Amino acid sequence: MTDLGTSLHSWLEPVDPSNNQDWYEHVLSRNFACGCRPWTTYCTEWKPPSSGKLGTYWINWNSVPVDQATIEREARRRKYVMLNAWQGDLARKLKAVNPNLLVFCYKDASSTRSYDKNAIWSLLPAGVSYQWAVANRTDWFLKDSAGKLLSYSGYEGHWQMDIGNTLYQKMWAENVAKVKPLGFDGVLIDNLLWTPDTYHSGVYPAQYASKEAFQQAYVSFLANTRPVLTAAGLKTVGNLTDARRHSGGWNRYMAYLDGGWDEWWLAFSDTNLQPEYTEGWRRIVREVLDNEAAGKLTLVQPHYSNGLAGRRAFLYTLASYYCVAGPKSAITASHVTNDYDAPHLWPAEYDWDLGDPVKYYEWAAPNVFKRHFTKGMVVVNANRSDSGPVTIQLGGAYLDHAGATVTSVSLPGTSGAILRRVA
Repeated sequence: MTDLGTSLHSWLEPVDPSNNQDWYEHVLSRNFACGCRPWTTYCTEWKPPSSGKLGTYWINWNSVPVDQATIEREARRRKYVMLNAWQGDLARKLKAVNPNLLVFCYKDASSTRSYDKNAIWSLLPAGVSYQWAVANRTDWFLKDSAGKLLSYSGYEGHWQMDIGNTLYQKMWAENVAKVKPLGFDGVLIDNLLWTPDTYHSGVYPAQYASKEAFQQAYVSFLANTRPVLTAAGLKTVGNLTDARRHSGGWNRYMAYLDGGWDEWWLAFSDTNLQPEYTEGWRRIVREVLDNEAAGKLTLVQPHYSNGLAGRRAFLYTLASYYCVAGPKSAITASHVTNDYDAPHLWPAEYDWDLGDPVKYYEWAAPNVFKRHFTKGMVVVNANRSDSGPVTIQLGGAYLDHAGATVTSVSLPGTSGAILRRVA
């Protein structure tokens, strides 16, 4: 059966008209694959989602102290917050300031932690106690071909579990569901993995000899744990980082989740910016498009330094995000890997109000895209970083980042512009 959401966004994604002069007439003449109604009818009825001002989130997994002033400020300006299970008091304080804020509790799907001996399992970062499992259910652990337990390389005390074991799934879900009374709206499910040798390159678990079998185990985990968490009143958001490397992977896991988090989105450093290619810009931003179409939330996290060196990456990722942003999506950058503590500095651009989107992003030149808003516009050049600048006429007067009035922008590859309409 055709996935309507997938079919829809294959049409919504911009097409380079230089590749097919009749592309527009071709699209308008087609019906949906499901045969329900002509595309022209859908275009007449469809309205872009209202995203308003920029949505952001905050992660405090390093448990830094938070004063009341920070609580009040962050609760008012964030859509989502992600905390540890033992930070229920902070979750309740944040929601007292902003009842509409959604607060998610961290839980790892794929490991249990030997360093955490808390007897109250609901407060663990995992769903099952290591001490209990190693004493009672060693068959729940992933092992290599020699029978040795597998752990996360670089993360001491993280022991990998057999995600496809239905008894493990059951206990994990029942324990994780207990975070609801602590003050959480949902669960951030970390480490929804794609390849069997993740965290131990070249070493495959004996239980899973292929990528396909490994991914099917995660589908089983998500399908079987979801009813328990949903019944407890918890929303589920999965860390689906690296989905871009696996065609159809994002939507395959998302079928059993309320939202997705891409922890490494579009920018991996100040200079490692993803251009358009098979696993690049369009596939990455489509994560947000597909989730918005399904009424699901998306959190994205680009990585770059906080300063002049990271300015290009900041504008590229923020403009790219604006190309697809909707009411349920949010963006927050990471300036140092795993810097999940105090809130980052708040860029001035976060307070700019571009208004509501007029439509989804559209083609402006080969691998250059734009999106119009009622109060502004964004332009993204998704060509390679070493490619020359492309000049785009804006069709009107806008204020650039320096406050100068411009009617065109010239952007090199992997760069972006966020523009405010001149009043």
